[in-house]
Amino acid sequence: MMKMSIGTTTSGDGEMELRPGGMVVQKRTDHSSSVPRGIRVRVKYGSVHHEISINSQSTFGELKKILSGATGVHHQDMQIIYKDKERDSKMFLDLSGVKDRSKLILIEDPISQEKRLLELRKIATKEKSSKAISDISFQVERLAGQLSAFDTVIGKGGKVEEKNLENLMEMLMNQLVKLDAISGDGDVKLKKKMQLESNDSIYKLLEGGKITQVC
Repeated sequence: MMKMSIGTTTSGDGEMELRPGGMVVQKRTDHSSSVPRGIRVRVKYGSVHHEISINSQSTFGELKKILSGATGVHHQDMQIIYKDKERDSKMFLDLSGVKDRSKLILIEDPISQEKRLLELRKIATKEKSSKAISDISFQVERLAGQLSAFDTVIGKGGKVEEKNLENLMEMLMNQLVKLDAISGDGDVKLKKKMQLESNDSIYKLLEGGKITQVC
């Protein structure tokens, strides 16, 4: 069975640096610099071998993204093994000893895949909750519009049927029930709190009898 460990560079002390684009990669030093050139590496994935052309000063992360297109495996779910060691995505190929015609092995990492899918589910849940709150907000604004219309009628000396107010309260309560069922933290929690306050102010206005001229 192949023994694997997190690989380190063959030269330098493995310090990291931030690229202009925001990517954190292995720091290149003057004594480790070499002329970049195109190389071809042979990557085994299962029973299939892929010949990949890439710049010698690319990172393993960049190689993973190329392999993702060739294999269909998400780059975040990959482990690349070179000389019996797993290579970090931030490490450079040349500084890790990869040369033209070097042989590497690609395997899927089930733990990374599980973490990525879990994060995607969290994002999807957050987006669903945010959309649900937006829908509730739309309905509450519509109800508030009806309440405003009742106020206008009463302000002109008219009256509003009690049944209409009861229906308005029932519809608002339905929105409160929907809102209460939504869970989340961060932005979702804040949006929910703000909407609860909005709903509550309208409900108190109705329940408090501020619109009293009903028939």
